[in-house]
Amino acid sequence: MQSPCLREVSQACLCTHGGCCPSPFFSLSPDPLHKVSKSRNTSADCRRDFAAVTASSIFPDTQFTNHESLPSLQQSLTEFTKAYPQYFDTYQIDQIRAKEYYQLSLSNHTCLDYFGIGLFSYNQLHKQESSPSHLRPSLPSQNLDIPFFSVSYKTGNLKTQLLHGGQESGLESAMKKRIMDFLNISENDYGMVFTANRTSAFKLLAESYPFMSVKNLLTVYDYESEAVEAMIRTSEKRGARVMSAEFSWPRLRINSEKLRKMVVSKGKKKKQRGLFVFPLHSRMTGARYPYLWMRIAQENDWHILIDACALGPKDMDSFGLSLVRPDFLICSFYQIFGENPSGFGCLFVKKSTVPILVDNTSSGMVSLLPAKKQLWLTDEFSSCETEPEQTSKSKQEKVAATNTFSGPMSIEMRQSGKLEQGEISEVRRAEADSIQQKNANTNGGGGSEIECRGLDQVDSLGLTMISRRGRCLINWLVNALMKLQHPNTEGNALVKIYGPKIRFDRGPALAFNVFDWKREKIEPVLVQKLADRENISLSYGSLHHIWFSDKYQKEKDNVLEKTDREAKSKSDNNRKDKANLGITVVTASLGYLANFEDVYRLWAFVAQFLDADFVEKARWRYTALDQKTIEV
Repeated sequence: MQSPCLREVSQACLCTHGGCCPSPFFSLSPDPLHKVSKSRNTSADCRRDFAAVTASSIFPDTQFTNHESLPSLQQSLTEFTKAYPQYFDTYQIDQIRAKEYYQLSLSNHTCLDYFGIGLFSYNQLHKQESSPSHLRPSLPSQNLDIPFFSVSYKTGNLKTQLLHGGQESGLESAMKKRIMDFLNISENDYGMVFTANRTSAFKLLAESYPFMSVKNLLTVYDYESEAVEAMIRTSEKRGARVMSAEFSWPRLRINSEKLRKMVVSKGKKKKQRGLFVFPLHSRMTGARYPYLWMRIAQENDWHILIDACALGPKDMDSFGLSLVRPDFLICSFYQIFGENPSGFGCLFVKKSTVPILVDNTSSGMVSLLPAKKQLWLTDEFSSCETEPEQTSKSKQEKVAATNTFSGPMSIEMRQSGKLEQGEISEVRRAEADSIQQKNANTNGGGGSEIECRGLDQVDSLGLTMISRRGRCLINWLVNALMKLQHPNTEGNALVKIYGPKIRFDRGPALAFNVFDWKREKIEPVLVQKLADRENISLSYGSLHHIWFSDKYQKEKDNVLEKTDREAKSKSDNNRKDKANLGITVVTASLGYLANFEDVYRLWAFVAQFLDADFVEKARWRYTALDQKTIEV
């Protein structure tokens, strides 16, 4: 019998928060205490019920030991919709995918390597080619010659830019307004600048924050991030004392006791503590973090930076920005899902916080130029910055075939081998087609409007539908992967998942590793490359800041490994060594356009590693071909 919570779990349990997750602000509620307790119990019951039904309805009491024994796509879909009947309510997303992103079906491409938010749709890109006589659209071209927009790099003073602004094109003004409306951020409360990407935004803030007098920088990340490392290196040069939250093995939850000691002020005298960097949830494991930490930090006189880059397209609707009112917020946007990952970052600064910034001349800010003012920049701007936190191709590859994201990319973008998801820094040109600009001013002045069809589609769908779909897909995938077991072994699982397993409120990202029958890990880069050969785009990265209690000390040496990142900070050697220990993992991220076929294809691909011969042949072929720098 189906649980009523599964039919309308979002509205029944969490109607006031769009069905994304239980409110992180119960303690701020004006309702009587008994009403708050009742709300907590109701949402907790629904979350437990969701996990129980998932475990009992999807392949119950079944272990798959042979990839050829997997149920077919159609059989799996039937069982999936029986377990999650509310998935039918998300049919509008399938309609948008079929109409606006038809290249995904034409190319049979599964894109699980995009982060950020898409601005435009593929159909919008090619609308000028559409005509009634074209019954079947052509496949994506390998070179997109006419861009939606380009970026112009500038050096300047962040504080001055926020206080006094600067000359903006009509495109830039319209884009800024559209983004702030989309994120529900008021222009009366926050100023905004465009940056080259997420890393540039973090570095720009580190160069402008008063670390000379406010010494502390506290970050909460369970994975290696080039953006955070750039902030750490810059802040240390300016006198900051860097601290990091730790995550308890094996569930990788925040070690609350340790973090509280770092956040809470020991003295009674009020004094500005520093900058608290909080990502809301992990873009690798999908773990969501209690928003209560932001309130505790504010009560202890920290400035708050919210990293919203890993949020779902409408998660800001459930964030409660008016309650938290962070001092800074960073997010990122890319152009077209599955086609063009180039884009920009956004740094928002609360206007009441701007005066505390220091007057430093910094790079990283950009201006947006309309297509008609496209400028071909010199070769000094042609290189691509990389983001090792998640990588979609082997960093050793330098051939043009290397593609960090799904979809065609320029030679410059391909040659870097590693790129930040959803973002490109120092993009010489944004590779897309002409943007539809309504009432555009021929001088690039104010009054122009932009059709960001990607944002419009997300707005029309809403948080509830998007969250419901992602919740069903990611939990089915987690459950299905855990059902894969090596044959003729003592229960040796094929896949290990890091972080949350089946959870109602987990995010749509997954970190995992594949192990052979001898319990030896198959290198994530090999898994990623073999997936790419089957037209499935995955990423890989490193988990770090993992804390082991005495109970798990014996596992520590077997679990942690040296990462390939060099410790670039000027910290003591002990911290360098600790920072270099982590777990390299394969990662998959489900965008709101993901469908059941996408997660089934990933499951079926991973199941092939149940065949020991497949592993050995794949490793041999990868090694042999890679020596010739030819993609597997």
